Amino acid sequence: MSKISEEEIQKILPIKGPSLDEVKNYLEKYNDEYIVIKCGGSVLVNHNLFINFINDISILKKLGFIPIIIHGGGKRISMKLNEEGIKSNFIDGLRITDEKSISIVEEVLNIFNKEITDALKNNNCDSQGITNKQNNILKVEQENEKLGYVGNPKEINQSIIEQIVKEKKVPVIAPLGLDENNQVFNINADTAAGAIAKKLNARRLIIISDIEGVLDNDKKLISEINTDKINKLIKDETIFGGMIPKIKNCLDVASNGVKGVVIIDGRKNHSILFELLSEKGSGTLIRK
Repeated sequence: MSKISEEEIQKILPIKGPSLDEVKNYLEKYNDEYIVIKCGGSVLVNHNLFINFINDISILKKLGFIPIIIHGGGKRISMKLNEEGIKSNFIDGLRITDEKSISIVEEVLNIFNKEITDALKNNNCDSQGITNKQNNILKVEQENEKLGYVGNPKEINQSIIEQIVKEKKVPVIAPLGLDENNQVFNINADTAAGAIAKKLNARRLIIISDIEGVLDNDKKLISEINTDKINKLIKDETIFGGMIPKIKNCLDVASNGVKGVVIIDGRKNHSILFELLSEKGSGTLIRK
């Protein structure tokens, strides 16, 4: 990470963001390492939250970080399917995607991918979209027949990501992939982000969601958890339902080369900045 002066940092930081002293301290800890950021939840549909997200990514880039964005699209996809009179059904949190649905999923994700790249460019942060139609990096195999066109990443072409980063652009990746017959498949965005973070040996995987993080029985945020604590929380049903596969995916990523996975609340201002650049952080850090 290139040296940046105190004066420059002060100009870049938002007024209600982390303090200058904290930022200076934490900037020294990151050295040209990838920060993979999965963008999901209300950030996808709330204009103000979306703008905050774009601003924070731009700030990270100006500070010298290497952010890699993978975006979801669940809420937008559900809205579009509803408009078309198609009911959304799920198995273990994964959307059943038939032939009619996959074309809508593809359309929504490709449009949203362009919205993110355009918004970043308009914020003086150069970016490059990665979709099944442009710079595809994800080769997939079918998750299972019951789910239809839902894929699991089999191969990831990291050289395309590395080339975009070399060009000083932020890669923005849609969770779509192609099988050996060039059939498009929908990929769970958490799964895609985890696979990409592992492939890149990223320093961090940040999952932006509509929850504070992992909560204890008193509904208080747990700042850090590991394998033993996760198993205990699943056993006593503190972690339950759709959170179980999400947390298990995070743990798998943290156990395979990524130094830490964190779930943060995208509804809070500058949650990404506070997570990376402050002592307190802003969510739940998951380590192996």
